[in-house]
Amino acid sequence: MTSQRVLNGRYELGELLGRGGMADVYKGVDTVLGRTVAVKLLRADLARDPQFHARFKREAQAVAALNHSSIVAIYDTGEYTVFGGPGEDVRVPYIVMEYVSGRTVRDLIRAKELDIDQAIEFILGVLAALEYSHKAGIVHRDIKPANVMVTGESNDVKVMDFGIARAMADSAATMTQTQAVVGTAQYLSPEQALGETVDARSDLYSAACLLFEMLTSRPPFTGDSPVSVAYQHVREIPEPASTFNPAVSEALDSVLAKGLQKNRADRFQDAAAFRRALRAAKNGVAVPALAAGTPTDVTEAVPLTQPIPEGGLARGLVGAEVLDSTLSGGPENGLAAGGQDMLAREAAESEAEHDGAMPLGFAPERERTARQKSRRRAWTAVVVILVLLVLAGGGFWVYSTVNQKPTPPPLIAVPAVAGMSEATALQTLYGANLSPESHHVPDDKVPKGTVISTDPGVGSQVAPKSHVMLNVSDGPVSATVPAGLSGLTEAAARDLLRQAGLVGGSSTLANSATVPAGSVISTKPASGAVVGVGSTVDLVVSTGKVAVPQLVGLSEADAEALLKANGLAIAVTEQENSQVTPGKVTGQGDAFNSLVEQGKTISVIVAKAPAPPPSPTPTPTPSPSDTKGGGGLGGLGG
Repeated sequence: MTSQRVLNGRYELGELLGRGGMADVYKGVDTVLGRTVAVKLLRADLARDPQFHARFKREAQAVAALNHSSIVAIYDTGEYTVFGGPGEDVRVPYIVMEYVSGRTVRDLIRAKELDIDQAIEFILGVLAALEYSHKAGIVHRDIKPANVMVTGESNDVKVMDFGIARAMADSAATMTQTQAVVGTAQYLSPEQALGETVDARSDLYSAACLLFEMLTSRPPFTGDSPVSVAYQHVREIPEPASTFNPAVSEALDSVLAKGLQKNRADRFQDAAAFRRALRAAKNGVAVPALAAGTPTDVTEAVPLTQPIPEGGLARGLVGAEVLDSTLSGGPENGLAAGGQDMLAREAAESEAEHDGAMPLGFAPERERTARQKSRRRAWTAVVVILVLLVLAGGGFWVYSTVNQKPTPPPLIAVPAVAGMSEATALQTLYGANLSPESHHVPDDKVPKGTVISTDPGVGSQVAPKSHVMLNVSDGPVSATVPAGLSGLTEAAARDLLRQAGLVGGSSTLANSATVPAGSVISTKPASGAVVGVGSTVDLVVSTGKVAVPQLVGLSEADAEALLKANGLAIAVTEQENSQVTPGKVTGQGDAFNSLVEQGKTISVIVAKAPAPPPSPTPTPTPSPSDTKGGGGLGGLGG
């Protein structure tokens, strides 16, 4: 496991998924987008080699332009530093890819979980990916079961390791040239084995090998070593798939026979033709057989005279040992009966020439007359003169060629790529036969990852393969804390900060009379502040609670205003109190500083003056008539 746990401050590495001869693949997490990814790291020992380093980056940039449902997507590329001793630090490139959860076709084959219909559907998905990549000018070079994933329950096909010819799970069976992986022996096309340049038809040969193995649970050729298997790809005709699986139809056998032709001109010429033939084979329609006399063996076009070094493949894979066995063996060595007859005839003619005997089947030459001899001498003289003229002309041409100054190659105008994405611009410049290199610079106006300009500039005339500097925006240096974060949920506020190039920091809880619980009250720094890109902005988040203020001693009007300012309501109960000024609050239902829900009604007790005591009842005053009558009576009594 690499000691570098987080790449570029963004990609956190997890478990090791696979290890190959060129790179290691880890499961990782994109901490910015919060998604699972696969991260491929070039081995640190290979990163010291400039050729490996440049190849890994160049091919990653080219494959990043591929966007197909059956191809594992490339999300990002970059480099990280492996620290060594003084002057020994190494910049190791990495590729961030789509993480695919599923099983490889190799695992399904080993578990014998594939039927014929599934095998055809999976290879159709592989061919769809190859058709798309071939149109984009990219040859896979290592199609095999370990590089094809089948996802979960949907059974979608995903082709991996595009543009990088190496093996992850089958590294022990991978054939290499000097510093370059060229494929896996069981799925190697004849032209790869011979060291020739590969093209799209080489991928189709490997796809046919993959289909053969899915149908039969074994590759077309097996052997004790990768070299012996590669020999068979060049020299042997595979047994029909129906030999190992009787359920395979003749139509499918015919498709495989064409897909596994030794001469690439006899195979399917593109993935679309291969797919059409497979769909027809499902309906019982076979592929027409090759016409009689059509060459089917690459050895008819390639001399078998170059030796092979022990323990590996090189150009001229078919060496002297194969040639010897071909001349001494029978049809099992891949030489047709007609070829044997021709060799026997040539041997007989050669032997007769040395022994002075006439070749078998030729009549003796008649004695030439003097006229015929004279005519022959005249024709000989004419031929000699013509030869001399040709030689003189050839000598003059050679002299002129040697002394002629070489014509400089035509210049190339640097294409306009400003405004393109980095991957698209790189592909455009590579397609114009130029050698681009990305240089990232900060820019406040051009979006991150977009090309600003080139050096030399657009339209400049340069030689082929010239170096072109691609100035790519790294985004602005500073950013403004967005306005309008108050009242948003915490998640929404963090998303706006990320879009502004900032990082949401810690969250602090605070009470608020108006901001709902879980929503942002304010930020630190505040909205509108200008800070550096990538700066951390802390959030103050509402608890949804309000602290009850001190109300006792306030007038009823002041208490109501204070509660309203804190988003609370008031419920007043009057109570007689001779000790407190009427209208003053003498008690509150919720204690001072206690936390209550926003908008809660707080009950308070307000003093009022006691009722006055009742007045005493007055004594009645006698009327004058009562007094006068009494006197009369008294007089009468006297």
